[in-house]
Amino acid sequence: MPLITQLIALLVFACLSFAARGEKLRIVTEPWAPYVYEDNGKSLGLDYETTAIVFKRLGIDVEWQFLPWKRCLSMLESGQADGALDIFHSDERDATLLYPSEPLSEVQFVMFYANERPHPFRTLEDLRGLTIGTSPGYLYSKDFSDSTLFAREPAPTHEANFGKLVRGRIDLLITDRRVGQHLLDELGIRDKITENPTVISQQSQFLAVRRNAGMDLLVQRFGAELKRFKREPAYAELSARYGAEPSVSMKAEKTTAATEKTVEQQESGAQ
Repeated sequence: MPLITQLIALLVFACLSFAARGEKLRIVTEPWAPYVYEDNGKSLGLDYETTAIVFKRLGIDVEWQFLPWKRCLSMLESGQADGALDIFHSDERDATLLYPSEPLSEVQFVMFYANERPHPFRTLEDLRGLTIGTSPGYLYSKDFSDSTLFAREPAPTHEANFGKLVRGRIDLLITDRRVGQHLLDELGIRDKITENPTVISQQSQFLAVRRNAGMDLLVQRFGAELKRFKREPAYAELSARYGAEPSVSMKAEKTTAATEKTVEQQESGAQ
């Protein structure tokens, strides 16, 4: 069989094997509005809707599950899930996960504090002696994770983290800027919480899949179709609806803090 024929056969297998076996690609993610979330049983969000459109164009049926991020990671490791939406890239995960060349979105990580207990800061040194709310299963930068200047306290959900901040159980919390702003309105606490303007870091979010037979070709096709979709008016309209820029590749804003490294995985997104 000629090499080109073999390659075409593998490509067809990668993109149609799930349908051929009557199966769906199992994708897990954590609610991470406005990137991916559920509203009255309907799945929504910039990254969710973008991914759904790309998979539809590729002819791939997807089974979605919305779970706490730590559970999502566990399902990936055990093989109960084929991939995760809004996951950050890390060298450690390259051994088990495949990432498209094109990211879905880009997030900016900032701190939020209670107006009654303001804690403005610019560097990790300014956080000395404080307790920072985090999310279990999220990937943080080495500087942030290893620092002994402050304590880290996880909460089961982003909503719980903001609740702890309002009640004074933590001094600040760290999350994506747009996720935090969304929750301020959703929880009705915009008058109680303030975002620190310092951008700690930026990070891209991906749709990543487990390293299985044929998945490398599927990832290549997903990345190519995603890049193509981002050039279309439909993507610009979708981005505008969720308050994002038309293309993550256009975002070149630099971090202003001394800790210019990845701070959180939603790791997140996303989530």
